[in-house]
Amino acid sequence: MKLMAHMIATLAIIGIVSGGTLAVINNWAEPLIAANKKLVTENAIFLVQPSGKSYEKVKSKENEIYKVFDDNKELIGYSIVFTGNGFQGAIRSMVGLDKELKKITSIEVLEQSETPGLGTRITEPSFKDQFNGLETEPKINWLKTPAEKPNEIMAITGATISSKSIVAILNEGISKVRTLKEGGKL
Repeated sequence: MKLMAHMIATLAIIGIVSGGTLAVINNWAEPLIAANKKLVTENAIFLVQPSGKSYEKVKSKENEIYKVFDDNKELIGYSIVFTGNGFQGAIRSMVGLDKELKKITSIEVLEQSETPGLGTRITEPSFKDQFNGLETEPKINWLKTPAEKPNEIMAITGATISSKSIVAILNEGISKVRTLKEGGKL
C-alpha cells in the first residue's frame, strides 16, 4: 500500500511539473506563433496578387478579405483567406481574385496537415499553377484527367481528397464573397 501511494505521488508530481512547463512554454510561444501567422498571411497577399502594391483589410465577420491596389491606388482584385477540411485536417489557403471575382490570379496554401508525399503536393507549383487564370464561373471543377475547360483542374493522383478539398473550399468561399459583393459589403 505504501509503495502504491509513493508511485501515485511520484506520477502526480511529474504530471504537475510537466503540465506547468507546457503551460509556460505555450504562453511564451503563443504571441510568436500569432505574429508569424500574420507575417505569412501578409506575404501571401502579394504572392496571389503579384501586381499589387498595397492592400486594405475589409471588415467581414466570415472571411479574411483584403482589397489589393496597384501603384495608382486602383483596385486590381482581392486576396482572400479560406479555411476548410482536407483529408487529415484543416487547410488554410489564400486565393487571389480579380476585381469581378471571375478569375483566380493565384493560390497559396498557408497551412495544411495532409499526408506527407501525397496530400502535401497541394503546396507544389505543379498543382497550384493550375489555378492561375482559372475561371470561377459557373464553379471550379476537378478531374482525374487533364483539364479540358477553363474552370477545371486536374486532381493529384493518390491525393484526390486533398485536391477535391481545395476545390470545395474555393467554391464555397468564392460563393460567400460573391454574396458579400452583391450585398454591397465588399
